[in-house]
Amino acid sequence: MKCPNCGEEMADGVLYCENCGEDIHIVPDFEPEVEQYIQQTINDIKDELEEGGSAEGAQEEPKDWKHFGKKRLWPLPVLLAVLILSAAVGMGAWVYLYNSEIHQVNRAVQCVAQEQYDQAISHYNRALELDADNVDLMFSLAEVYLLKNNKVEYEYVLREIAKSGNASEEQLDAAYGRLIAIYRDRQDYKTINELLLGSNNEKLISAYQSYIANPPEFSIVEGYYTTIQPLKLSAAGTGSIYYTLDGSDPDPSGTQYTMPILLEEGDYVVKAMFVNEFGIESDIVRKEYHIDNNEVPAPEVNEVSGDYSVPTYIEVQDYSEGEEIYFTMDGSEPTNSSHPYTEPVPMPLGRSVFKFVRVEDGIMSEVTERTYNFVLDTLFLPEQAVNAVVEYALSTGKIYDADGHFDDTGAMYIYEFLYVVTIDSSGDFYVIAEVQREADGAQARTGNFYAVNAYDGTLFKLQQDEAGRLVLTAIDANQDTPQGE
Repeated sequence: MKCPNCGEEMADGVLYCENCGEDIHIVPDFEPEVEQYIQQTINDIKDELEEGGSAEGAQEEPKDWKHFGKKRLWPLPVLLAVLILSAAVGMGAWVYLYNSEIHQVNRAVQCVAQEQYDQAISHYNRALELDADNVDLMFSLAEVYLLKNNKVEYEYVLREIAKSGNASEEQLDAAYGRLIAIYRDRQDYKTINELLLGSNNEKLISAYQSYIANPPEFSIVEGYYTTIQPLKLSAAGTGSIYYTLDGSDPDPSGTQYTMPILLEEGDYVVKAMFVNEFGIESDIVRKEYHIDNNEVPAPEVNEVSGDYSVPTYIEVQDYSEGEEIYFTMDGSEPTNSSHPYTEPVPMPLGRSVFKFVRVEDGIMSEVTERTYNFVLDTLFLPEQAVNAVVEYALSTGKIYDADGHFDDTGAMYIYEFLYVVTIDSSGDFYVIAEVQREADGAQARTGNFYAVNAYDGTLFKLQQDEAGRLVLTAIDANQDTPQGE
């Protein structure tokens, strides 16, 4: 049973509300119409009795109805019977009106118009006792509480509508919309999140997605794996994901997820949570993984794919001497017969596609691929640098024709452009290698290298000192003089 004044639930048999102190009538007050009818009946009977009493002292008249005047006296038993009948009729009328939903609603509307909100609440509550499934009545009751500025009861009734199994989709939208407006004004986003998640209504959840903090989703199921696993975390809505790998609970001050998590070897207890743009934290998701990695790790290359305008070395990270790493520069698949990687590789001019592979005990890793586009901002081209070296060899008599012949055997020197390199503060240089080709086609590098300035064409010999640093030596008609390191 609910208190008709404040709506608080009351224990059976209690005669007053412990919440507001209001006395409770076991039988509700008479309706005004019934009271008026009974009062009129009593007044009529009273008039009859008074008229009968005034005639008691008069001389008894003959009991012939013809001698009676216009008004006759009613015997007392008759008057009592009339009184009882009138009371019964009045009680019947009251019972009918008390159990009439239409009457209770009409009286409630009248009370609202007269700003008698407590009486209106009492009538709406009685109407709901007669028709508990009427959601429209619940909305009407909620509006009266709002008019009375009783926001607690207003919210309570709206929550009852939201839980009702009889509310239509339109009524649910209205109830949830008003509740969310209440909590939004309070900036109580946590309650909005709990309210929507508890609704199990996909349409509502979709409509108010920005207020919801659903737990993150894991890209792989927990369990046992024999290869490295890239774990991806995702969540619906705007916000951030936080995670831990040691089983501790994540929080917004911890590690934020920004890229896939590599589960490489061993046991992992991954916990993650989502925090939306309103600061609402989702439930924490916990998953366990065991990685027994039998997979050969792919080489990790430091330089990312992209456009470059300065000489750059391509380097495999964490390379150890003796490791078997092979690469190609033309996009072909690398094998153990490709170029062996032993040190950083200068990036070639133009577009190149590098592919690296690691080999362990005959097992090949996955291929690491990078695509580069290296363009040097100069008008002096590598072909011109090669021509400069050929002209120098001709001028010194090292070769006697532009093809590179140096004797009658058919052997020749070939000058081959290798790459562009930056040599300390001296600038950028084209590196040219000298190759000796025999008449039978066999060829090998002679160990002589030249460096040609990539911007002005100045020619140098290129050597390495004891520390392995590149040294430029100027070419002079009389002697070779070191120019820089």
